[in-house]
Amino acid sequence: MAEVNFRLDGKVVLVTGAAYGIGYAMAKALAKAGAKVAFNCRSQQHMDEALKNYEADGISACGFIADLTDEAQVTKLVADIKTSLGIIDILVNNAGIIKRIPMTEMSKADFAQVIDIDLVAPFVLAKAVIPDMIAKGSGKIINVCSMMSELGRETVSAYAAAKGGLKMLTRNIASEYGAYNIQCNGIGPGYIATPQTAPLREKQADGSPHPFDSFIIAKTPMARWGTPEDLEGPVVFLASSASDFVNGHVLYVDGGILAYIGKQPK
Repeated sequence: MAEVNFRLDGKVVLVTGAAYGIGYAMAKALAKAGAKVAFNCRSQQHMDEALKNYEADGISACGFIADLTDEAQVTKLVADIKTSLGIIDILVNNAGIIKRIPMTEMSKADFAQVIDIDLVAPFVLAKAVIPDMIAKGSGKIINVCSMMSELGRETVSAYAAAKGGLKMLTRNIASEYGAYNIQCNGIGPGYIATPQTAPLREKQADGSPHPFDSFIIAKTPMARWGTPEDLEGPVVFLASSASDFVNGHVLYVDGGILAYIGKQPK
């Protein structure tokens, strides 16, 4: 029986939107497993801040400026990484945005922007890296989906539509390119404690929990928010040879929310 191998020594990985948050945590985990990490930012300011953080954490990472909604810039990004580090072995489509606006109040432009960043950009990036993966005879594509790939919720119509589409794009890439030894899977984070979600976890003036914080705790069997570190093991598994026969799957890292109907009212 072959030994299970979670190491990524020498592998080149691109993690989009890995300047902070869950993308940063996943990039660090992949680097610690031996991968050569590249990431993108849209501005030099974010790039400089991210590189300082990587350096402080003892992680070697290469940053590139690129707007992922611009196909020409994506093509150049992939070519620059190939020149600097080598052919991309692992693509993690993490970059994304959310706009919390009631559907009837949301403009077409706002809806389209979310779709463009959260769904179209992963399509363009996958399209850009697959030819080299075919030529090499292997590749891993990991799309960061969401519980909103499965569930709806008020004010997130564009995000849910994009993440539902990303789930199906994941399955279709697996279907279309699995024969080339390319595995495409998704990670569906639950509610993760990051600086971006900190306002939802702040205590109220009277010392009581934020209503949304209480809502999430009640809906999660593990009774806590996730942490960026909770995503490290799953992303290394899906990036490594340990998952070579896992394809078209979305691994939900949500503390059990999707399995849970909720507590009975008292």
